[in-house]
Amino acid sequence: MNNIYDCIVLGGGPSGILASISCASENNKVLLLEKLPKIAAKLKATGGGKCNLTNTLDTFEFMAKFGKNGRFMSHALEVFNATDLRDFFAKIGVETIARDGFRVFPVNHSSSIILSALDEELQRVGVEVNCSVAIQTIKKEDDIFILTSKDKIYKSKNIIIATGGLGYPILGATGDGYIYAKDFGHKITSTHPAMMPLITKEKNFASCKADTIAKAILKVNIPKYKNLKLVGDLIFTKEGLRGPVILDFAREITPILEKYNEVPLLINFLKGKNEEEIFSHLKNEIAKNPTHTILENLETLLATSVATEILNVCEIDTSLRFKQIEGIKREKLVKTLAWTPFTIIGHEGFKNAMITRGGVDLKEIEPKTMQSKIVDGLYFCGEVVNIDGPCGGYNLQWSFSSGFLAGKLKNNEKFD
Repeated sequence: MNNIYDCIVLGGGPSGILASISCASENNKVLLLEKLPKIAAKLKATGGGKCNLTNTLDTFEFMAKFGKNGRFMSHALEVFNATDLRDFFAKIGVETIARDGFRVFPVNHSSSIILSALDEELQRVGVEVNCSVAIQTIKKEDDIFILTSKDKIYKSKNIIIATGGLGYPILGATGDGYIYAKDFGHKITSTHPAMMPLITKEKNFASCKADTIAKAILKVNIPKYKNLKLVGDLIFTKEGLRGPVILDFAREITPILEKYNEVPLLINFLKGKNEEEIFSHLKNEIAKNPTHTILENLETLLATSVATEILNVCEIDTSLRFKQIEGIKREKLVKTLAWTPFTIIGHEGFKNAMITRGGVDLKEIEPKTMQSKIVDGLYFCGEVVNIDGPCGGYNLQWSFSSGFLAGKLKNNEKFD
């Protein structure tokens, strides 16, 4: 039995690393297998290399950001929440800080210190780490899992699948975990790329690349999805839109885009000002400066480049004064200022998707243990399951929390 591990963890990302440390800390013989030459490649790239580990929201608010699937996280967050995560990193030599009162980073804002500290902790608790190992098949015989790679066979009493999703294949994402899960009878929900820029039909706003729109309001202009609305900072690109609000909204948009091919959006660039408030503002500006052009009026609301493009959309000469504009175009201008239409026509797929929407069906996983309800000794954690959240440390916290819980190897029988 000496060559049989208590647990083999597949995937050396944040969830797999925490699962390995958690499991080895319980005096288990643990092997961590990673198919890339080094562990934590995606973690190193997180937040542009600054590593936004978590945030300061309380558990209830945190879970709410994940939508209806957020409730599944309650047990994992109960055993390992944001405070526990920060304490864990402090113990292994990484101090953290929330300079904006919300997002938590390492004090030196570098992912490198995180990686070296995790490496040392893996060694300290006795986790055996093997990189450049791609598992081809997994089967279970007589309560033992048998994992086969190109040139080796591994055996374990338990396995934890922490292989991540499909985003950023250059960093090792290939969806192996979905294949393993399906082989054991698990259902995989539809997977979609999320947290990435979106491509729009309208290209005229490409000239506004230098201007960030703070607190833009986005909503989907399809009756069935009228409740989909988000507020945040927006940036224009050559091909469309990006910025925090777009990265977050992409997880809602990509499934709709697959269904409709085009997704009409309405965007308010004016922090929620409605038509009446916009018209009132313009009237006041005209009263104060009657000789100003319409562009000069709009510059009190928007950056020059954005104001110019909105006037172009409405086919209004920027040198005209408001009173010189025909009534129908004035009306269109006010409406467009309140809600500027855009059409989402595409994205770059999983190539640049930071996370995956969809994964192993939550109905088939026990939330109190992260163990499969179908196969004893089979556990899941992190992005491979059907949970995804917005930008701001949400997804990393989930990875750490679910990995920590899975690593405890709790048996579902205790919770029946």
